[in-house]
Amino acid sequence: MISFSCPRCKQLVFFENSECLRCGQPLGFDPDAMTVVALDGGAPAGPRRCANQQLAVCNWLVPAGAGDGALCRSCRLTRTRPGDGDQVALAAFAETESAKRRLVYQLLDLGLPLDPWADVPGGLGYDLLSSNGVEVVIGHEGGIITLDLAETDDPHREQVRQDMGEPYRTMLGHLRHETGHYYWYTLVEQAGLAEPFRELFGDERADYGESLNRHYRQGAPPGWQQEFVSAYATMHPWEDFAETFAHYLHIRDTCQTAAAYGMRIDVPHGDDLTADPEVEVDREPFASILDDWLPLTYALNAVNRSMGRDDLYPFVLSEPVVRKLTWVHHRIAPKEAGHNRAGGRA
Repeated sequence: MISFSCPRCKQLVFFENSECLRCGQPLGFDPDAMTVVALDGGAPAGPRRCANQQLAVCNWLVPAGAGDGALCRSCRLTRTRPGDGDQVALAAFAETESAKRRLVYQLLDLGLPLDPWADVPGGLGYDLLSSNGVEVVIGHEGGIITLDLAETDDPHREQVRQDMGEPYRTMLGHLRHETGHYYWYTLVEQAGLAEPFRELFGDERADYGESLNRHYRQGAPPGWQQEFVSAYATMHPWEDFAETFAHYLHIRDTCQTAAAYGMRIDVPHGDDLTADPEVEVDREPFASILDDWLPLTYALNAVNRSMGRDDLYPFVLSEPVVRKLTWVHHRIAPKEAGHNRAGGRA
């Protein structure tokens, strides 16, 4: 994500800020301008706050002509939320919406199609449900992504992370993964790219239920790190794509943020930091992103270790994983890749 400053006093502000902490200027994020702007006392000629300002702690804006109760581009994607009387779930809902706004910002920044479920059949939508007392089945179907708000609870999320054998689990990462299932339909199936997809990820026509049962019964196969970005990605080609998609968004967001804050990594001793120096692989055009990403991860992991923390980036990118990330890059950023999103092989 890029950095933002107060339009009035130029103080650094964050994406989530609703006012400047230095001068008190009311602020909001304008998704049309893709920047934080100053609010002029709610003047009707300018954008105004989303109706979910209080409920979802939303600092996004809606156009000046929007009617009363208008929701911003992120909040409009939410189809179902907890009831007004469930204060615990509403607090988790607000935290989830904050993570979702960061995701939606990145999807808009990358130019990905973002049609709300309410406007387009099969459009993107979120059911944000609380599993407190009821079962919530997490997943994606027909453009609607169902999430369990319990993922915002640190002990619950840590327990799930351990049960799943994951090195890393956050609500933002969870959102990126589940949203990846939606983009499989829009970027792969609807684009007629099933065959090249299968060459890299496998045949998605394999029975999903059987694959799921096998994964939870047997776990990931030995040596999975040589082919997949995570153990869960081994379960089914759809999950492999969703995990790779989420990982791509992790990389792009972190690299953009580091660049926005002027971070530069000078590699010590002139080492050649590549995903796998023993493997020669054509990684263009994703190679230039990896050239920035890998030294950054080495530095961030070293900083975390200096603080007595686990590695911030506990992953190793093998050659097959880089090929998959490159293929996703071609689908998401065809102009950067020099390809049309609707065709061509990476």
